[in-house]
Amino acid sequence: MAAKEENAKEYLRKHRIMELFENLTAHLVYERPDDLKGYICNYLEKLKTARTVQRGYPCLFDDSNIRSLFGMLDVTGKGHINYDQYKEGLSTFGIDSFDKDPPGADVDKINSETFTKEARQGLTDASSTFLL
Repeated sequence: MAAKEENAKEYLRKHRIMELFENLTAHLVYERPDDLKGYICNYLEKLKTARTVQRGYPCLFDDSNIRSLFGMLDVTGKGHINYDQYKEGLSTFGIDSFDKDPPGADVDKINSETFTKEARQGLTDASSTFLL
């Protein structure tokens, strides 16, 4: 029984099935479409197209969301945030894989450009779930 369970877990991990369903569920809750089946088909088709062209993955957040979050973290408007804010901000978007030593971390001043770059990359990675 343990071998079957391990095989199932490996299959889920390899094909990123849990990430796929997490992203799909988030989109469904956000959009609340009346035509559920049509929406799911359209979402999967967008993923397929995005995989082919390597861009345009469906994502709930865009640059305006990234700028807004950075602005909330940079409450004094100095143009930078500290490393803890950087980590917490990315975590707010559900990003857990990011540059652990970004430019500015050595002086605890991470600018908007660095935060935006990491957020974009993390959101793209998180949104690019698809079956292999």
